Amino acid sequence: MEFYLFVLIVLFCTAIADLYAGVANDAVNFLNSAVGSRAASRVTIMIVASLGVLAGTMFSSGMMEVARRGIFNPEMFTFHEVMVIFLAVMLTDIILLDLYNTFGLPTSTTVSIVFELLGGAVAVSVIKVTQMGGVFGDVLQFLNTERVLTIISSIGLSIVIAFVFGVTIQFITRIIFTFDYEKTFRRYGALYCGTALTAITYFILVKGASGSAVLTSEHVSWIRSNIVEILVYSFVIWVIVWQLVISLTKIPVLKIIVLIGTFALALSFAANDLVNFIGAPMGALGAYELASGSGGDVANLMMGGLAAPVRANTLILLVAGAIMVMTLWFSRKARSVTETEVTLGRQEEGVERFESSLLSRTIVRMALGLFSVVQRAVPLTLQRAIAGRLDLSKAKLVAADDGPPPAFDLLRAAVNLMVASALISLGTSLKLPLSTTFVTFMVAMSTSFADRAWGRESAVYRVNGVITVIGGWFFTALLAFTATFAFAYAIYYGKLPAILGLVAFGFFFYFRSNRLHSTREAEFARRESEVGTLAAPLGRFEGNMKTVARYMRDVSETIRECYEGLMKEGRRELKNSLYRAGTLSKDGDRIVTDILEVMKSTAEGEHAASPRYARKIGALQIIGINLSSLTNASHTYIINNHQPLDEEQIQEMKRVREEALGVIASCITMLETKDFSELPTQRDRLAQLKETIREFDRHQMKRVKAGKSKTRQSLIFIGTLNKAERIADQAIVLADLYDESHTELSA
Repeated sequence: MEFYLFVLIVLFCTAIADLYAGVANDAVNFLNSAVGSRAASRVTIMIVASLGVLAGTMFSSGMMEVARRGIFNPEMFTFHEVMVIFLAVMLTDIILLDLYNTFGLPTSTTVSIVFELLGGAVAVSVIKVTQMGGVFGDVLQFLNTERVLTIISSIGLSIVIAFVFGVTIQFITRIIFTFDYEKTFRRYGALYCGTALTAITYFILVKGASGSAVLTSEHVSWIRSNIVEILVYSFVIWVIVWQLVISLTKIPVLKIIVLIGTFALALSFAANDLVNFIGAPMGALGAYELASGSGGDVANLMMGGLAAPVRANTLILLVAGAIMVMTLWFSRKARSVTETEVTLGRQEEGVERFESSLLSRTIVRMALGLFSVVQRAVPLTLQRAIAGRLDLSKAKLVAADDGPPPAFDLLRAAVNLMVASALISLGTSLKLPLSTTFVTFMVAMSTSFADRAWGRESAVYRVNGVITVIGGWFFTALLAFTATFAFAYAIYYGKLPAILGLVAFGFFFYFRSNRLHSTREAEFARRESEVGTLAAPLGRFEGNMKTVARYMRDVSETIRECYEGLMKEGRRELKNSLYRAGTLSKDGDRIVTDILEVMKSTAEGEHAASPRYARKIGALQIIGINLSSLTNASHTYIINNHQPLDEEQIQEMKRVREEALGVIASCITMLETKDFSELPTQRDRLAQLKETIREFDRHQMKRVKAGKSKTRQSLIFIGTLNKAERIADQAIVLADLYDESHTELSA
């Protein structure tokens, strides 16, 4: 039993890490509405969510049976085999969830645990069938196939239903209240709040009662038999209470609704998804207790006892809840995942996290075509009436003193919580295994779509983001099954050495991913720190100027690395420079956005109408285009194994590189120090650089005429020199424009 005790200890150690990784991903389910709408300070939101999580752990006992007998038939497996399955599941889950957290992508912990259990069970079943000389079809008798098929079929259904309901209810809500909802809300707000809180009440009762560790079966039975009366009384009471609050006070009722909904979803998350993190260790503990009391050959003891109903240890649930709360407060990866969903649903346009794709462009074109058909069928008067109710110019997303403006308003946040709560409650009452991640994410996306947040400027990027997340869900299932299958095989045959090796691999991956996430986070913070940090026009302008200087420094380093790679045929340098150019393209978009914000903040007088802003944007675009072209052409040239540059070309290229980078470096210094006295000198230096390049162009033509240079070699050489010249030229333009702007603003 010593070996299995060691396995049990490893399982509970991995459960702690899995709680941290899982909560970091699932926190988006209940935090995104409150965080995105800035319903309260982050501390207040976290306190409310923490209370919901702690309460939810007391309602999660009934869900623990999913890991014990929900996916496989335990009576068909021995003690040794179920321990192998549970250990493979936990090791896979840590790695998989941490991978998604590192890249800030929400995934379904329910799907991951289901397919991990399935993968481990199938692996051990295949081993058993092979040893018994059976056929592959015999594997099915070891699995709870009906349950597995129900879960898989519910995935696509929940996605579609959540999106349709979210769009419909948000559209109707917005038509009633509009974006300028304060006045209308005083009339009809009590009915809205009553409906929302009744849905949330139903949600708490239905979700909580089913797996409560504190309610007796009589209590649960009474709640279910009287649910209609409870909801009717709940609606009436809530309407009266909120009508009095709205009429007699100035309390921001929507903020309270959002916080209550956050508590409810946090409770649901803990009640439903705690099994995803500690279900396997709890199942292993149950198996260990059965084996300990049996005596004899415990390894071959059949585990039919796991099929019996059992209540989880309340102390273990509370400890798990405490770890989950700590993760909410201290996990940086939880913030990254939340930021992804909030960004995809934000009302305002801006720099998008995701690029477009052929599929997203096709979907948007089809949607536009369908909208055009519907528009022709709807009377013009009705179109104007709807357009008036959905006037985006009335949206008020005002920045607070302690941070940026909310991503969307409180009305949409309340709808997100109400619809998600109602759908999850309905699914639970019908015994459909809906994923909280699927429902909450799709509701958030559908309400943003109904709010016209997916305009022509952002639709293809938002759609591609949604496709990426949904695709990640299905990839989760495939990866979870495959990895657990392989891990179970390794543990079954490799025993202790395999376990130690996989644990070491898990910790190595965990720490590497943390380092990668910290690097990504630090880089993002560095790029964002100077954008729009100061409200005063001069302060904001100078912050923007520092950002441009930092951007140009990165451009300069990318040019240097690209030239170095081209001259010595360094594929790694060229690949790095190509990647950095892509990142800098997004940085350029952020800077352009900030330049426009600077212009808005100086909207008085002729300064706001100055074409200088357009010229700055144009210069940044020219720099970005030439940098992308330079790195792409150089990378393509080398990976296709074309003729390397000869020594004379390399020496000429080095001279151009150093002169061009010298001009750019001087411009960076001027932007950083706000001292532009060197501008005349740098203009002369740029003129000399242009003359040098013309001279080297003539040398190249002579080499071509003498047959010393191939066509592609000539193209890359001439193109590289001229792109460096254009970037240096636009660096001078930027310095000149910022000199004029700084002088004008200072005056």
